[in-house]
Amino acid sequence: MGNGNFKKIALSLAGLLLGLILAVVLSSQLSPKGEVSGTEGIFTGAIASKTGVPDDIVDAALKTYVPPGEHDEYYMFSSGGHSGHVFVYGVPSMRRIRTIPVFTPESAVGYGWTEESKEMLGEWRWGDAHHPGLSETNGEYDGRWLFINDNANSRVARIDLDSFTTGQILGTVPNIYGPHGAAFVTPNSEYYMMASRFAGPVPHGTYSPIENFSEDYKCILAAIAIDPEDGEMSNPWQVLLPPWSYDLSDAGKLGSDGWAFLTSYNTEEAYTLLEVNASQRERDYIVAVNWRMMEQAWKDGKYTVIDGANVIDPLDVPGAIYLIPCAKSPHGVDVTPDGKYIVGNGKLAPITTVFSFEKFMECVENNDFQGEEAGFPIVNYEKVRVAEVEVGLGPLHTQFDNTGHAYTTLFVESAIAKWSLDTFEVVDKIPVHYCPGHLVAAEGDTVSPDGKYLISLNKLAKDKFLPVGPSHPESMQLIDLTTPKMKILYDNPVDPEPHFAQMIKADKITKNVFKIYPKDESQPGAVYTKEDARTEKNGNQVTVYMNSFRSRYYPDIVEVDEGDEITWYVTNTDFDEDITHGFGICLYDLNIEVQPGQTTSMKFVADKPGVYPFYCTNFCSALHQEMQGFLLVKPKS
Repeated sequence: MGNGNFKKIALSLAGLLLGLILAVVLSSQLSPKGEVSGTEGIFTGAIASKTGVPDDIVDAALKTYVPPGEHDEYYMFSSGGHSGHVFVYGVPSMRRIRTIPVFTPESAVGYGWTEESKEMLGEWRWGDAHHPGLSETNGEYDGRWLFINDNANSRVARIDLDSFTTGQILGTVPNIYGPHGAAFVTPNSEYYMMASRFAGPVPHGTYSPIENFSEDYKCILAAIAIDPEDGEMSNPWQVLLPPWSYDLSDAGKLGSDGWAFLTSYNTEEAYTLLEVNASQRERDYIVAVNWRMMEQAWKDGKYTVIDGANVIDPLDVPGAIYLIPCAKSPHGVDVTPDGKYIVGNGKLAPITTVFSFEKFMECVENNDFQGEEAGFPIVNYEKVRVAEVEVGLGPLHTQFDNTGHAYTTLFVESAIAKWSLDTFEVVDKIPVHYCPGHLVAAEGDTVSPDGKYLISLNKLAKDKFLPVGPSHPESMQLIDLTTPKMKILYDNPVDPEPHFAQMIKADKITKNVFKIYPKDESQPGAVYTKEDARTEKNGNQVTVYMNSFRSRYYPDIVEVDEGDEITWYVTNTDFDEDITHGFGICLYDLNIEVQPGQTTSMKFVADKPGVYPFYCTNFCSALHQEMQGFLLVKPKS
């Protein structure tokens, strides 16, 4: 090597070393103490010095950045509200990973067009997906299933988390009107509980004048049983409740396991101008239900069959229901991770009320009551109450971390209050944008929350994002819980409406996710070779057994007669991850999606004569455009 080249190399290395030293020194001066170090500190200081961006913004960007090839630490499942879907996000990146259609057709994946999904959806074309609840084992999320209620049509769905698809829809569940008070799974996934938001005559279809509201209108708590092997849902029993509105609910944990807690408002039993007439009392109730006693009553035959459902009158099961007075018009009720406290949020009061489960049980055992209503004992408020935490205006919902703190949304104040479960004092408050309803913490509804992240589910976005006309997106804000003061890390526009969400460690789910459907020769309609692909005709009944493979359909020409009733099976024989095929027929309003290894089907009547191209609607290969064929419908004449 010549002396000239050697000197050039030596100077280059010296310059690189000097630059590295300067970057380290600069980063130590610019970065907050203890927040970043090492390579992260070098990048933070370098970026901040170059762009003038404040360190806290650079720090937030680094905490939410997930590099290419790496995955998020958590899944978050958020309700899609009146879209009828569930939205899946990665945390901390806040990237939307998937939309799971549940109660509403979704043409992108053919949901509502396949026979399998049409059967689940039944007569309904929309739903109002409200409160997702993950399956649990011993009070911990286990990553098997996600359940969610349809507030509009009294249904509940199970999403299988090994495939992220809807596996079952149960309902319309008899007798229940608008199961808004459905927000929890019991600690070992025995039940998913659903309670009425609206009172009405039972069964459905019964007429009674509105003036008979207090006498003829009822609410229902429906216990949706979950098979521990396959998650299959059923409704073995229901409980009659007074005609109040049941808003949200939670299950007892550990020492309080076996109890369910439901917030109620409109204990005035008003039926018009509720914003005034349902807000007359200073306190409504948290309704405490001993669901194990109700379960035993059902087993003992203490029920009446109404519209096919086994309905228990709780007055026939003394000691199964008690009323806990709670600040006016409570919204959320949340049980602390240790099961010791019940937290009620009266949305028309500036306080969150903390009740002791131990003191509640003492009141029950000692008959320490301050009266009764609708035949149910009212426990002594002064005895069962532990604290009234002055959190702020419009408290709605509370979550918990791993350090003994609770977090409560303040709708009117547009803020989140952090308070201590030890001293019951507010220790921090952060503004959010705007009007938060619910919030979700990492593993926040379990017996051992993670802390770390909190997400505010805001009802309004206002000026937060680029304008898109009169209809605005809604807003989620990711909040850092690892620093002494809460910090907003990320603003995310979202489709309406994130009523509720749950956040689970990703590895609880990823270990069970399959990516290719296994070959199953016994599955109806499945064809795995082109030689078995065929069209069979029996009178006006036509069955197509189609094989799809990059980049060809077998058969690719299908001839039928006008008026034929067609059952069309499609099998995707690309046993290769992420090679999805679609199948759409032009001008017939038909499209389905077929995952690797999957067989699915659709049925329709060939009621339009002519020639109709069909094609693959999911891009699958370089010859994707060539993956097409023709449906020929011969006219009757």
